[in-house]
Amino acid sequence: MTTSFVPRRPSSPEFALLGFLYLQPGHGYDLHRRLSAELGEIWHVSQSQTYNILKRLQSQGYLTARRVTQEKLPAMQTLELTPAGRARFEAWLAAPTGGSVRAVRLDFLTRLYFARRLDPSRIPAILADQIAYLHHTIARLETRWAGLPAGGEINRLSLQLRLRQLRSILEWLEEYAETFARTLQTEDPPRS
Repeated sequence: MTTSFVPRRPSSPEFALLGFLYLQPGHGYDLHRRLSAELGEIWHVSQSQTYNILKRLQSQGYLTARRVTQEKLPAMQTLELTPAGRARFEAWLAAPTGGSVRAVRLDFLTRLYFARRLDPSRIPAILADQIAYLHHTIARLETRWAGLPAGGEINRLSLQLRLRQLRSILEWLEEYAETFARTLQTEDPPRS
């Protein structure tokens, strides 16, 4: 495994927005359009939410804004990553996603999208790290399952559901890793 386990909770598409700006500077409206068009099945956010996230990232020092005047149109702001923003995005891209269904659906698929855009050769390592992290999470939950008291049916049902979902995701990831490896051997990797 190439990275250590770093669980985290995805809460917003901030890393997707950082990723689009990592690829090239952009305007808030264009970033929202790209997010909706390219990752719309993962992230569902309004334009105002996108602008709020961008303002927060700018106030935290991850983005800078440059005012661009336009002929016959109001001035626009072009957003760019700061060195801290680039470092934050690169660290996120390198670390495995948490071991929950939500984390895999939101965070991992977003990471996979940007790995495919930036350097598809990193995908096997990203997949291997995520698979290892899910094995680790499943083993931890199985230990908790074994230690549950005899009563508490709802706790048992909840844990059973989480385990089944994570095993299903693990199977899906292992299948994708095999498919991707075969694709690498025969042709260019599949693109998003």
